[in-house]
Amino acid sequence: MSDLQALILGIVQGLTEFLPISSSGHLILVPWIGDFTFLRDHEVFNKTFDVALHLGTLAGVVAYFRAEVVQIIKGTIGLIVKRRAETADDRLALLIIIGTVPAVIAGGLGESFIDSHLGEPWQIAIFLLVFGLALAWADRRPQERDLDALTPRDAVKIGLAQILALAPGVSRSGITITAGRVLGLDRDTAARYSFLLLVPVTAGAVLYKGLKVAGDGLPPGVGAPLAIGIVASAVTGYFAISVLLRFVRTHSYDIFAAYRVVLALVVFGLIASGVKDATF
Repeated sequence: MSDLQALILGIVQGLTEFLPISSSGHLILVPWIGDFTFLRDHEVFNKTFDVALHLGTLAGVVAYFRAEVVQIIKGTIGLIVKRRAETADDRLALLIIIGTVPAVIAGGLGESFIDSHLGEPWQIAIFLLVFGLALAWADRRPQERDLDALTPRDAVKIGLAQILALAPGVSRSGITITAGRVLGLDRDTAARYSFLLLVPVTAGAVLYKGLKVAGDGLPPGVGAPLAIGIVASAVTGYFAISVLLRFVRTHSYDIFAAYRVVLALVVFGLIASGVKDATF
């Protein structure tokens, strides 16, 4: 694997993990379009590299939301000790836990099905198109509520929506932002809650998948690409969060919905013209 390919994929992961355009979809489509064959030919390392990229984005989101992460940790401890939410920290932790549980259960139960049946370019294009249009529709809802108005019932609904993001092309941030906007959250709050939900989900996935691949070993010469991928995803992830939160304070999510639709049409066009195969 070349350092340039690792850099490109690290940047792609960092940007698309937080922008509502699907990181898992892009990490399949970019090698598919660019004929990056190393990850396809080294399936075990492909999983290791995926863990490394997610470790980078986890570092980026924790760095950006470090104060909120401390709140969540304090609140979680408070919930364990007091068995109820009494403080703002407790309440934030409870909302994050509730929103996380559905995706964790579904991801654990459906991992083999997802790996075996989802992730082909034609499927990703469909999900990009459908959920891009859903984001555009939801973003026309009134902005009536902030994070203080989010209820446990809302967290359950957003958490259930997050299950859909297990399919490449849907976008974890995209579907949670869409659900938040349907519930009347303002654009900034929908994005912030989405990003905070990423912390426990990604941390758990990195730990779980990291333990699974820990004993598999690495192909020769991949140390530098791994390091480059981690750093690139962390730096660009931090940048993407900052830019998106500033952007949505004064703009809609339409540009991201339009991008998804255009990319889907490009993928369909490449397949229909015979330039690329429908599968990777």
